[in-house]
Amino acid sequence: MESTASPREDSRHAVAVAALLVGAAAIGSSALFVKVSETGPVATAFWRVALALPVLWTWSVIASRGGHVAEFAAERRLIIAAGLFFAGDLAVWHWSIVLTSVANATLLANLAPIFVALAVWLLWGRRPTAMFLAGLAAALAGVTVLLGGDFRAGGSAVLGDFLGVVTALFYGAYQLTVTQARARSTTAVIMAWSALVTTVVLLPVALASGEQILPHTAVGWAKLAGLALISQVAGQSLIAYAMAHLPATFSSVGLLAQPVIAAALAWILLGETLGWIEIGGALVVLGGIRIVHQAELARRGA
Repeated sequence: MESTASPREDSRHAVAVAALLVGAAAIGSSALFVKVSETGPVATAFWRVALALPVLWTWSVIASRGGHVAEFAAERRLIIAAGLFFAGDLAVWHWSIVLTSVANATLLANLAPIFVALAVWLLWGRRPTAMFLAGLAAALAGVTVLLGGDFRAGGSAVLGDFLGVVTALFYGAYQLTVTQARARSTTAVIMAWSALVTTVVLLPVALASGEQILPHTAVGWAKLAGLALISQVAGQSLIAYAMAHLPATFSSVGLLAQPVIAAALAWILLGETLGWIEIGGALVVLGGIRIVHQAELARRGA
């Protein structure tokens, strides 16, 4: 069936998909920064957001042209909720990274599409199409293959894997709230205010945990700055922009590109080896994302 979308809408959609995938790539590097951080897991999460705040708030004030506070007020409940969900996402996920492999922690955290699809169906009555479900199933099958049987029989790794699933719950809730908040607030305003909420929540948690709060060296600070600029400022902002122009279900599945990138970087930089089977799984993930994209294009053109 021929698409009913205008050329301008098609162009905006293409830009949003590109932003989503580039944002996923930026976030895909975050697990590596966490793995080599000189601070504790929650402290690393705190610095990731805190060091990004000056950039995010400068961007927000300039972009909103005086409407910074008004835009926040319009969607304050959703923006505050997004900040709380993101704080839970980061704190739990960073502990998962420490307790299990980068691949496991990242892949399990990105099971969020299941929870997002269920929430959209149950809360808004948007039943997923057969094509969407086929693409989701393919992507999740690829995720399972990419894990390569890396789940361990016991010890801290099992807890780390469990925390990865809990992260997916927080991440799915975060995606849904950001998508809803973008109805009346810009990406810049959402990122600035939600990051402030996340920072306020994470600091006392990090202090109470008794973990290392400050890095020991200048290199340690550089790693935290890289995490803040690449993963938080660039990655999360691009994803928040994309969520304004794409269905939450597709955005969530599209972000499954993130574990593929994280696994590839961990292989190259940390020596967490991937075999041909795992590489095949990564290709299946990307194929599943492609199918879901086609399903959303078909829905738009219906």
